[in-house]
Amino acid sequence: MKILIDNGHGKETPGKCSPDGRLKEYAYTREIADRVVAGLQDKGIDTMRIVPEENDIALSERVKRVNAFGKGAILVSIHCNAMGNGSEWMPAHGWSVFVGNNASMNSKRLARQLAQVTLNKKVKVRRPSPQDLYWTANLYICQKTNCPAVLVENFFQDNKDDVEFLLSEEGRLCVTNILLEGIMNYLKEFKKICRSLTS
Repeated sequence: MKILIDNGHGKETPGKCSPDGRLKEYAYTREIADRVVAGLQDKGIDTMRIVPEENDIALSERVKRVNAFGKGAILVSIHCNAMGNGSEWMPAHGWSVFVGNNASMNSKRLARQLAQVTLNKKVKVRRPSPQDLYWTANLYICQKTNCPAVLVENFFQDNKDDVEFLLSEEGRLCVTNILLEGIMNYLKEFKKICRSLTS
């Protein structure tokens, strides 16, 4: 199975940074994406970034790149959340994961695995209800891709405490490990389901 990592937004995308300018989403998500790709490749898992460029690649082009691999892949789109327009600090904080309105069962399984790892790390998971670990939304990158896909919002770039955490090595490792462990747990679950269907 091919693991595809999407680092959202580009260098020129307006407003995608912390109010103090220290965290720039395009740079941060690319750093995390590189760490995730390297971590999975070290474990022998076929993984790649679909957006090696620093500029903003259109959603339609990103979907085209993903769909070139067919249904035998999964996509994780990495972002940092924001409550406001980036001009001032806001109160919202925490981690969340989204699937598209037309999400497959495997998309939902991937989202649940990522959220469960996050909870296990004692990180605040934002969710629509106590029973639901993920959000469902009208997301082009998730709805137009042929393979299971999720979009992860790694804390808030306009929350001061979240930014301090994200920029720390502890925070970088936490975000990276959430993605690594969640993806690996999904792969284990997927293989287990496949074995049960063929036995």
